[in-house]
Amino acid sequence: MSDEESPLQFPCEFPIKAMGPAGETFQASVWAIVTSHAPETSSQSFGVTPSRQGNYVSVTITITATSREQLDAIYADLRDEPSVLAVL
Repeated sequence: MSDEESPLQFPCEFPIKAMGPAGETFQASVWAIVTSHAPETSSQSFGVTPSRQGNYVSVTITITATSREQLDAIYADLRDEPSVLAVL
């Protein structure tokens, strides 16, 4: 799907969510992947929600998305990261 076919209007604010094991390593990996594609992302756009028992976390980073290709690249890299269990 190209930018012209996408329901999103770029640039736009877009939340990226990834789930994985609790711990600094997972959070740092997700941050590194996302900011490699969106380097202007502020650390204030980073949020973490622990699971009920604290074994897993959901990391949400809201970026200013500039294109569909940028979002596709972020999701592809997150899916390739072994510690990422799911992405939304």
